[in-house]
Amino acid sequence: MEEIHSENQKSEPDPLSASKIIGLTGGIGSGKTTVAKFIENCGFPVYYSDDRAKEIVNDNDDLKSKIKELLGEESYLQNGLYNRKFVAEKVFNDKELLQQLNEIIHPAVRIDFEKWVNKQTQYLIFKETALLFELKLNKQCYQSILVTAEDNIRIKRVMDRDGKTYREVQSVMEQQMPEREKIKIADFLIYNNTGLDDLKDQTEKIIFEIE
Repeated sequence: MEEIHSENQKSEPDPLSASKIIGLTGGIGSGKTTVAKFIENCGFPVYYSDDRAKEIVNDNDDLKSKIKELLGEESYLQNGLYNRKFVAEKVFNDKELLQQLNEIIHPAVRIDFEKWVNKQTQYLIFKETALLFELKLNKQCYQSILVTAEDNIRIKRVMDRDGKTYREVQSVMEQQMPEREKIKIADFLIYNNTGLDDLKDQTEKIIFEIE
């Protein structure tokens, strides 16, 4: 773990609340969700942006209409649920289409996040999202944490977890912002190359340093 200072990130963004918002991110297989659970165990609330986005695309009728207009009726199954597999295949190699989809979904997630923030009372609150830097959401945070690991370790984790092939995981990683770029932007780094005890120790140390 090390602290990184970057000119690219605001040190004092305009707060949404009296709480300090800490961005938490990491690429596929990095272990950011595990770190988020450690943070919750320390008594701090975590907003899971990616999980909420999955719920919002099913619950928001206006969003449903816009997504169908962009990607077609197949974007939703006959039972009305978001057709994740179809959408993923549709946008995977089309960056422009993916950007258009993000421009539909993420404003709704931001509104949901703001409502969540207004209910919090802790002085530190955490926003977990895979696209913290890609969408420049770190600009809205007091500081940011990047969970990272060696590529081969990340690939093996996802292969074991999701049953994907090496090449399938590698293809997903190639679509994400390179780790070297994220490392330059992040305020804090957590290296998840060893075990859970070390991961927990690094997480707790960073929380103490933010305080």
